[in-house]
Amino acid sequence: MVTRAALDEAMDSSNAATPSTGPSTTTTVTAAPTGSTNKLAAGLRSAASSSTLASLVSQTRRVKSIKSMATLHTPETKFSSLKYGDKDELGTATILDVQTGSQLKRRKGLWFDDGSVICRAEDNLFCVHMSVLERHSMFFRDMFEIPQPATGQSDSLVIEGSVMRHSAQRIPVITLFDRAEDVASLLNALYNIGPAFGNNDEDDFRAVSGILRLATKYIIDELREMALAHLSIAWPSTLKAWDLREDLARCHEMETACPAGHRYPHPFAVINLAREVEAPELLASAFYDLSRYSYSQIYEPHEDDALYRPPESAPPPLSAADMGRLCIGKEHTQQTITSLIQAMGNGQHIIRQAQQHNGQFNLVRRSSSGPICVSAAACRKDFTELVELATQHYLFDRERGCYDPLYVAEELGQLKSAEISECKACAKGLESWAAREREKIWRLITVWFRLD
Repeated sequence: MVTRAALDEAMDSSNAATPSTGPSTTTTVTAAPTGSTNKLAAGLRSAASSSTLASLVSQTRRVKSIKSMATLHTPETKFSSLKYGDKDELGTATILDVQTGSQLKRRKGLWFDDGSVICRAEDNLFCVHMSVLERHSMFFRDMFEIPQPATGQSDSLVIEGSVMRHSAQRIPVITLFDRAEDVASLLNALYNIGPAFGNNDEDDFRAVSGILRLATKYIIDELREMALAHLSIAWPSTLKAWDLREDLARCHEMETACPAGHRYPHPFAVINLAREVEAPELLASAFYDLSRYSYSQIYEPHEDDALYRPPESAPPPLSAADMGRLCIGKEHTQQTITSLIQAMGNGQHIIRQAQQHNGQFNLVRRSSSGPICVSAAACRKDFTELVELATQHYLFDRERGCYDPLYVAEELGQLKSAEISECKACAKGLESWAAREREKIWRLITVWFRLD
């Protein structure tokens, strides 16, 4: 068994004893292979001495990997002993846990007859190739290189000969204390040359989040980056990508008659995942999305609310610190909506835009640089009426968008449409002002929710 002491000893021998914050894991190796063809390395390979930049980077990554293994917080584990039981109706011998007597099942599609290591997760067994794990994961690569004690009968399993295996062979068993579905998703991604991601809905999120957790835990950098890039489509870090996300949500709402929020997973789950795997790039959009709902919708949702989830599938609540961030951020969003409506009413942004295009405001002649305001009094009256309508709609009636300053700014920018307005200059000026305000709002989200 690979113990914490063994990891510490390996760290001492590699001269990399500086503590660092590594991914939390509950992985226990309960076997070591024997035989010349699948014997674990006798020790950690020393990094080749070289002065090239590439070799220095390689050595640095390797030291980080070893440090991560040395700082794993290994929980209590049980010794895993496997044996064969009676044959099933297909004539295949069952595999049992010696201590509990419970029957374990070979995972369909991930039990290879020529596999060189068995990974156990919950009641699932995965017979896979040690070379595949080593190739993609720095964690497994270094774990397999750690010297192992002599193999015992209880920490390995004899795999009978087959078409792919010419004779019976004893191979090691590694107990992974992860969800079997997450391990299956991870292994499928490794064997299928990249994961088959979906459309970022709730089911897709469950699969991708499992891959991201284990890719982070076992230091599979490329797969982690792919999972984060996929999740960033639904939880982006740019305003342009956010607008595309919202367009998809509105299409979903029109096609299914379900709230747009049902298109994506619960923000609680996204925020907790981002904290767990240290992916701060997902936090801003997740916090903002969550802030667009009232507190009753967040904490006591009805069955027809977008954030409602059945009790058996409800995500864990936010931490106390993140709940505080949510409260502070929601206060800022509400103040911003009020400020937007007031700013539209005073007309200063519109005048500034007209001055920029026309040289001066309230001229009745046409400038070569573009259209000008032809009736300042009429436009001021229009803006006054629009402010009254917006105040009633968003602040008093609490209609759709009343918690969403990005949505409100977009709506305000379209109230005096250039297609129907007599004053093209002020209509265009209002649109430009709204676009600038939306950019400003997006940049402030990390400040509002104390994420910077």
